[in-house]
Amino acid sequence: MLTRKQHELIRFIQVRLEETGVSPSFEEMKEALDLKSKSGVHRLISALEERGFIRRLPNRARALEVLRQPEDVGTKPAPRAANVNSAAAVVRPPEAKPAPANDVIEIPLHGRIAAGVPIEAMETAAMLPVPAALLGAGEHYALEVSGDSMIEAGILDGDYALIRRTDSARDGEIVVALVRGEEATLKYLRREGGMVRLDPANAAYEPQIYKPGEVLVQGKLAGLLRRYH
Repeated sequence: MLTRKQHELIRFIQVRLEETGVSPSFEEMKEALDLKSKSGVHRLISALEERGFIRRLPNRARALEVLRQPEDVGTKPAPRAANVNSAAAVVRPPEAKPAPANDVIEIPLHGRIAAGVPIEAMETAAMLPVPAALLGAGEHYALEVSGDSMIEAGILDGDYALIRRTDSARDGEIVVALVRGEEATLKYLRREGGMVRLDPANAAYEPQIYKPGEVLVQGKLAGLLRRYH
């Protein structure tokens, strides 16, 4: 049996899909269900996914598919976002807390990346389970960090760098940079005097300077995972 919030969410998703063909954003779902944070939306989606009502389409932002509806789906209207100008508010009865759900998303793990001298980032078929709260919008992948040149940024050898896929970045952002089409490295990106500088976060290492055509941005750092043994 679904909780009232789970029921409201699946109806809201279904109505939005029928109206626009696109899943609602997490912010829209949060407002429609009058939740305090988007983490509550993550928990509801994971619970519905575990019960076989919806599924997340892999490697696509805002991609949800409704697999089935609750049997009493026609008896309750879908929730709508609150109107701040409304003269009256809907009073809802207290609800039972939903059962805890593991809010985890699997993203591709594309091998090891250097945080020192550039090394090749290998494509693999492995997947890494990641707490959904660490990821925002967009497509993500993970790389295992090798080396110590980013330790002053809190990135250690053996960490998993969570990368949002993009081909552009601002100066000062930590990026995955593909160098000369062969090797990838994790560094601060800076542009200086018509050149591209990849800066380490370790005084023992020197910046790497390249022509603009020699460096291709493949993603920006979105988060880190660290395992303790």
